[in-house]
Amino acid sequence: MKPDFGVVPDKRRDQHFLIDLNILKKIVSFADIQKDEDILEIGAGPGNLTELLAQKARHVYAIEMDPSLVERLEEKFNGTNVMVIKGNALKIDFPRFDKAVANLPYSISSDVTFKLLRHPFKYGILMYQREFAERMIARVGDPDYSRLSVDVQHFAGVEILMRVPSQAFTPPPEVESSVVKLTPRPAAYSVKDRELFMALVTAAFTQRRKRLRNALVNGAHILGIKNMRALISLLPGDLMEKRAEEVSPEEYAALADRLYELTGHEHPDISK
Repeated sequence: MKPDFGVVPDKRRDQHFLIDLNILKKIVSFADIQKDEDILEIGAGPGNLTELLAQKARHVYAIEMDPSLVERLEEKFNGTNVMVIKGNALKIDFPRFDKAVANLPYSISSDVTFKLLRHPFKYGILMYQREFAERMIARVGDPDYSRLSVDVQHFAGVEILMRVPSQAFTPPPEVESSVVKLTPRPAAYSVKDRELFMALVTAAFTQRRKRLRNALVNGAHILGIKNMRALISLLPGDLMEKRAEEVSPEEYAALADRLYELTGHEHPDISK
């Protein structure tokens, strides 16, 4: 079998197929796939990356929701080590896998990343929109530092491996892309209540231009804390004067733990 570069993308589904063979091969090389490893691919498209993965892996689980592409994939990989899974990656259960390698659908980048991080795996080699990838790796003080930066880095190490020009796809998207290595690992700090920590970060960045004292009062519903205005005076004054992008993940963790203590160790009713 050879990579299928003749499939016409469906504009209604905002499909952009990666057709640059050199980049496809680099992605597979980054994954360093061993013959006893099972690979999860999300958004298999016409199977260009799938074919190269199948040459290296024990099994490839190729998720695709477009019925016409599923039919093509099933015909193409019938009798091989590729299992085609029809469905929405956000709604179906993932099989057990060792590594995730995928040109992710950009419209679900955030949701599918955090779904992946709920599973044990060695690492992922994943394609994202370049701006999204840069937010993933940003540190406190960087222009791209955001809620996404804090949340992703809480669960994983993130490294941009290469940029991919729009001309590597058909049709070329209006944005550049980046290949990212995502490696699950424990955070460098501890939190007493992870859900409270995540909600705190959400509340802070929802009004990122406001000082933290105002952002938390206005975002108290996100935290599920009714008396936030009264609690502000019991929180570190220097942190309360900062804006969201000026607060490090470690500082958010310490602040979340302080709120946890002040609220009587009750798990807040956090709005998702």
